[in-house]
Amino acid sequence: MAKTKGLFAAKDMTEGTPWKRIVEFTIPLLLGNIAQQFYNTADSIVVGRYIGDNALAAVGSAGPILNLLLVLFVGIAVGAGIMVSQYFGAKDRDQLSQTIGTCIVLTAFTSIIIMVVGPLVSRPLLELLNTPPSIIDWCAGYLNIFFLGIAGFSYYNILAGVLRGLGDSVSALVFLLISTVLNVILDILFVAVFHMGVPGVALATVIAQGVSAIFCLLKLLKMKEHFDLNWSMLKINRELSIKVIKLGLPSGLTQAIFSMAMIVVQSLTNSFGEMVIAANVIIMRVDGFAMMPNFSFGNAMTTFAGQNIGAKRMDRVDEGTKHGVAMAVGVSAVITALLLLFGHHLMMVFTDTPELVDFSVRMLRILAIGYIAVAVTQSLSGVMRGAGDTMTPMWISLITTVGLRVPVAYGLAYLTRSELYPTGRPESIFISLLISWTLGAVITFAFYKKGAWRRKDITRDFRREAA
Repeated sequence: MAKTKGLFAAKDMTEGTPWKRIVEFTIPLLLGNIAQQFYNTADSIVVGRYIGDNALAAVGSAGPILNLLLVLFVGIAVGAGIMVSQYFGAKDRDQLSQTIGTCIVLTAFTSIIIMVVGPLVSRPLLELLNTPPSIIDWCAGYLNIFFLGIAGFSYYNILAGVLRGLGDSVSALVFLLISTVLNVILDILFVAVFHMGVPGVALATVIAQGVSAIFCLLKLLKMKEHFDLNWSMLKINRELSIKVIKLGLPSGLTQAIFSMAMIVVQSLTNSFGEMVIAANVIIMRVDGFAMMPNFSFGNAMTTFAGQNIGAKRMDRVDEGTKHGVAMAVGVSAVITALLLLFGHHLMMVFTDTPELVDFSVRMLRILAIGYIAVAVTQSLSGVMRGAGDTMTPMWISLITTVGLRVPVAYGLAYLTRSELYPTGRPESIFISLLISWTLGAVITFAFYKKGAWRRKDITRDFRREAA
């Protein structure tokens, strides 16, 4: 399998100094994740500035439902990324080609399912969550447009995942930056000029994501030196499909568990009123940026571990893990310090309402130190996923979100009820999240040290099945 030189090329992470390879991969991935976060943040800024705080609350309330119904795609994307990285590391051109073709077809089926199911269940779910009548129509409109245009979102993420599995995180970054600029322009055009309201924000996002998906596909079509992408490969391979689902389902379920927990907690958030809902939206937008380095290092470790395990270089996996965790923790420590120092200025980007700014700053300070714990969780979980162990992160998520965060949030709210706070103190939402992050880091470290993930090897399994 020939190697293409240059910035916009697949990169073999089984060679060179581990920390350098991780940094080279992580930086464009981080910039790409920040650009991805700009999709939602641009929506929030435009909505908050041009429509109002209630519209901002509407966009935020739609988030947990949106994430829940995207779980099918998340599974395909994770499974595909793991398999692509290991087959690329093993230099198995045939299995790599068939994996990519299978995932493209699976994504098509997934997109069709979401397009049909999403609009049917969005409003009933909003009503079930006691979404305030003042924002429910905006929530439903936002969700329905997003679901109908889900193909762009799905294909960008799956094709960008394939590129990252090949070690090319730069191309996905460039395509995403282009679509992010387009998204901001369309946001302003649809909302400020055409006065389309919240649905205009969703339409802008759908169009921009479709553009990024097309660019990713064109890039993959040019990478013929590594795999074959033609009509004969665009079919369902039964064995590969099962493997994708086995690897991806736990990660998909993890996202579903997290989204369901968010929905349950969103119901508690809604009980505190519009100001707390709006504050939660703002904090989650800032949180999205603060989490980006952690997610970027986690994804980088998945690709690094996957390629090196495929190449039978476990020594590099161990060395790279130490480097990756150290860098992730260091970056998160800096981010935590910046949030504590400049949180007030960040909140003022979203709203001019003094009470909303002050409340949001207080809540963000509760979460700030937790980002260091998440750095450990994401890096070590990335290594385990890269090895093919997606079950362990799923169980950890189940324990920390369903078994811990939800009960703690409601329990603290119940214990802090008063005449001033009849439904409890809103701090309960954020304290519970901090506790779940911290425990998640401790449990993840323990399972990483136990080492069951070391016995996973996708390429070995297929060699055995083919024998």
